[in-house]
Amino acid sequence: MAELEIEVKHLPEYLSELKKEARASMELESGVISIFPMYKEQNPTEITIVEIYADKKAYEAHLETPHFKEYKTNTLKMVQSLKLIDMTSIDSTTMYLIFKKLH
Repeated sequence: MAELEIEVKHLPEYLSELKKEARASMELESGVISIFPMYKEQNPTEITIVEIYADKKAYEAHLETPHFKEYKTNTLKMVQSLKLIDMTSIDSTTMYLIFKKLH
């Protein structure tokens, strides 16, 4: 999971870059299960991205993709803070059911 705070003056540009990167990750990387960005309704500059990868190797491969590197370069000046939180699923079977419901 990634928690970010974006400078308000850069928010529209940041959101555009984030949408582009999330879509490319989902479409181009088989190891990316989810790149799901959300913002707090009370404060849209506070963004959380739920990222789910098939495994650690898929995450490491994601960091080396051209679209991720472009996103990082283009948004570096826009991000006030970034906190990465490693999480582990308690019940991976239930996670599968969540995505199955989307069909």
